[in-house]
Order: sequence, then structure tokens, then C-alpha cells
Amino acid sequence: MTVFKLMKGRFLSLVGWSGGRSSRLESRLSRFSKTASRSLLLLFLLSFAGVWLIRGLSPAIAQLPRQEIRGVWMTSNDTAILRDRQKMQDAVSQLKRLNFNTIYPVVWNSGYALYPSATAQQAEIQPFVFKGLEGQDILAELIAQGHRQGLLVMPWFEFGFMAPPTSELALNHPGWLTQKRDGSQISISAAGEVMWLNPFHPEVQQFITNLVVEVVTQYSADGIQFDDHMSLPNEFGYDDYTIALYKKETKKDPPANSTDPAWVRWRADKITAFMVKLNQAVKAQKPSAIFSVSPNYYDFAYRLHLQDWLAWIRQNIVDELVIQVYRPNLQSFLEQLALPEVLEAQKKIPTGIGILTGLRNSPVPMRQIQSQVRAAQQQNLGVSFFYYESLWDYAPEAVSDRQAGFQTLFPYPALRSAVQSSIQ
Repeated sequence: MTVFKLMKGRFLSLVGWSGGRSSRLESRLSRFSKTASRSLLLLFLLSFAGVWLIRGLSPAIAQLPRQEIRGVWMTSNDTAILRDRQKMQDAVSQLKRLNFNTIYPVVWNSGYALYPSATAQQAEIQPFVFKGLEGQDILAELIAQGHRQGLLVMPWFEFGFMAPPTSELALNHPGWLTQKRDGSQISISAAGEVMWLNPFHPEVQQFITNLVVEVVTQYSADGIQFDDHMSLPNEFGYDDYTIALYKKETKKDPPANSTDPAWVRWRADKITAFMVKLNQAVKAQKPSAIFSVSPNYYDFAYRLHLQDWLAWIRQNIVDELVIQVYRPNLQSFLEQLALPEVLEAQKKIPTGIGILTGLRNSPVPMRQIQSQVRAAQQQNLGVSFFYYESLWDYAPEAVSDRQAGFQTLFPYPALRSAVQSSIQ
């Protein structure tokens, strides 16, 4: 009874009730305490006191889980890990231990499907079936292991409309390719020499859609991701099909200047229209699937690659945005985070920043990674790292030190839900 009175007094003090209000409440509490329900009141008061005590001790306890993108891309460079069951399991367990929550495994690269694809076989572009060392379906296994550990897994279409000139895709379907005004079809990218599928051609659109829907329906993935290659360099679009389409719609020839604003807008709008249809195709099969995009910063993406991702967000076809900001200079990095389109996006959907953790011949120090992650966190932005193996294998620090660094960045879990909803 002494404890009950003490808790009751503490409750009245905490809520600031005194005088007449306190007397009336005490009277009611006294009458209520004589009934069988007094135990419920005691439980309530104890719970209230517990919350009060926890708040008082909050600096000394772990923070509660919150929503935040903490992802990593698993690229073709990670193939040795992905194809080996034990290595894959160890990798997923390590990510879980370090409080990551999302994996983006590559499933479309260099014109090939990195999973058993009937669509690729039917298009006669893939004479092999991509499997693990024991013949296992790598994507299915990664999704299963990720889900067992509580991580989201979103297959990533890395190459988008891009394909190497030596790929079966480029060799067997020349009519699917677009070109520059001088008739050339090659451009130089980080992947070397590449050609570009014509994103305005209905057969190309249907092929990409079939691949995406195949992944969505064949696997229990949490979503699908497209990056900066779901686009077209602005010097392309001078193939016969696109010229005829432009003339039909505008009654004019395409401008000789590939950066002409109206010509840029027309092509960008065509890509946007395709992305709307692609989103509809995905949602028709799996309404809960996260439609994720990972472009370059907006000015570059739109002007140079006809990728108007801000329009995609405004048309509500994007469920998640991860902007690639691969910059060693912190001030330049910070400037990208403060752009108005980033702020607009994060008001509507989960938004993160893509951070480079290193390349085989260009390791990134942990201090740079930490400064960029903390800058993103200060603006309530999530992060995703490019790419898994460079998290600690290609690094100037020891593996243990590197992993300890990530543990410092993510000392508590940040849970994510596969069902995304608007932030507004």
C-alpha cells in the first residue's frame, strides 16, 4: 500500500495537478482502488513511472529503432561471395550485425541477366544460365537469407538501357540500338565502351518490362531498383525510329544541337512516360513492391542523361530515392545534400545518399566515409554504399578496424518496412 501511495503521489506531481484538481483525483483514485480494478491502475502508474525513469536515463541506453535506409550494393565484383553459399550467408550475417537493413544485388549487367531468365533466353541474348557453385538460384537464396536476418532485398538493374558492343544483346538486336547525330553508337562510361538501347522503341520497352516483371513475379523481393543508366546520354536519339517519331509528333526535324532544351525535354518526357508504365507493370504484379531509383544529382541526370527523376517523384511513381554522390571533397558532398530537389524528395519518400566506399584500385579511407555518413544523418538522410566488397576488403584500414568504424556509425538498428508509404 505504501508503494501504491508513493506511485500515486508521483503521478500527480508529474502531471502537475494540485489543489482542488488533485483532491478530486485522489478521491476518485481512492474509490477506484477499493475495486478489483485497482491492480490495473497500479499497472498503469508503474508503466508511467517506467517511462519517466527511462527518459531520465536515456543517455545511458540504446536508442529505439527508427526508419532509415542503410543499404549496400552487391555488384558483379561481389560474384565470388554471391555464388558461394557460406560466403553469402556470412556476408548477410555481417551486415545484420553492423545494423544494415537493405541489400541491392545486381541482376542486370553488361546485357545479361544474373539470374535464371526465361526472358533473356527467349530474346536469344544469353547462352548461359547464371547460377551458384552448387547450381543454386543465387537471387532466391540471397532474398531468403536476407529475410531471415530481417533485411530488405531489392534486385538492382545496374545497366538499364546500356549494353557492351560485344554482348549478344547488342549483336543480335541492332535495331534496338540508338545513335548519335554522326551515326556513331559508342560512348565511354565507367564500364568502358558501351552502346545504348533505344528507350523510345516499343520492343526495347517491352523487353525491359518483361525482365523487370519476371524478377518481381519470380522472386519474393521487397522491391526493384533502377540507377543512372535507366536513361540516355543527351547526344543519342538520332536513329531512324526516333527521328521519325519526333517528326510525327512535332512536324520538325530533331535539332542538330543535342542540348537544345525542347529536344532534351521531348526525350526526357518519353523516358518518364516509360517509367510510369514500368511502375504500373510492377505494381500490378506486386502492389507492395518498392520502386526505387538511384540516379545522379538532378542537374546532371536531366541535362546530360535525359533522366527527369524529379518528375518521377512528383508523379508518385518512386517509392525510394538514393542519390549517388561519389565525391571525396566534403564541402562538395555537403552542397549536394542541400539542393532543393533533395529536400523536396525527402518530404515525400525515404531518401538516401549513395556513398563510395572504395574501388579495387582506389580505396577510400574510413574517415571520409564516416564524415559523409554523419553529414547525411544530420539531415535525416539514409545512406547506401558502393559496393559490398569495398566496405572492408579494399581499404587502407584493417578489416576489424573498418568494421568497427561502421559499428560506430550504426550503433543501433534502423528497421525498415517492405510496405512504403508517403511521408507527407
